[in-house]
Amino acid sequence: MTVERSGGVGIVTINRPDALNALNEQVAHEVTDALMAFDADHSIGCIVLAGGDKAFCAGADLKWIASQEFESAYLTDLGAYMDQIAALRKPVIAAVRGFAFGGGTEICLMCDMVIADTTATFGLPEVTLGVIPGAGGPARLARAVGKAKAMYYILTGATIAAEEAERIGMITSVVEEGAQLDEAIRIATAISNNPRLAVMAGKESVNQQTETPLIPGLKLERRLFHGLFATPDQKEGMAAFAEKRKPDYKQY
Repeated sequence: MTVERSGGVGIVTINRPDALNALNEQVAHEVTDALMAFDADHSIGCIVLAGGDKAFCAGADLKWIASQEFESAYLTDLGAYMDQIAALRKPVIAAVRGFAFGGGTEICLMCDMVIADTTATFGLPEVTLGVIPGAGGPARLARAVGKAKAMYYILTGATIAAEEAERIGMITSVVEEGAQLDEAIRIATAISNNPRLAVMAGKESVNQQTETPLIPGLKLERRLFHGLFATPDQKEGMAAFAEKRKPDYKQY
């Protein structure tokens, strides 16, 4: 795994090319911890998670996961540690090239946006190995694409080409081969230049709408909207618009 910065953007790259970036316990913890560190860094406004040229992440390392028994899986809460990616308060954009199977697809579903190049291929093939996805795949895929499509991909283990993933609403967009990281950084930079509190509140509001019934989600959205009128960024943003000048937002 490597970590770097580009202005207000934090970039985490999964780097285990000899195993197609397959996840074992160490890699899962390192990637999650790096993302959490950027989430806590006040100089970072948005995060990009990238992989390699051949694979974003080929899923769980079978040498590791095949040795699990019920007792060890239950005692260690196998698959739960990376749930913290979905709980990050700052936006996370996945930049995907090549394979993103199993845990790789589940990580993408935890991110807020997914930019894939034309070589990207997704899929949740766990059923062909006698299990189901264990890091939120069924739940998050159903929310992203609906019950019927989720059932098809979960129960057949079929792969999902980048263009199909975009068409069914699973990912944000498809770009030309090799352009996924530049595009993800471009979007992340635009996000990081926006008022920090408004971005975080926007992410929280969207997530609540997908995770709760409509009315409670609307109430939270409204309170977040109201609360932003107490921030210096709201005063500055609206004044700058009225005065036809570039806003000078507060850095938290």
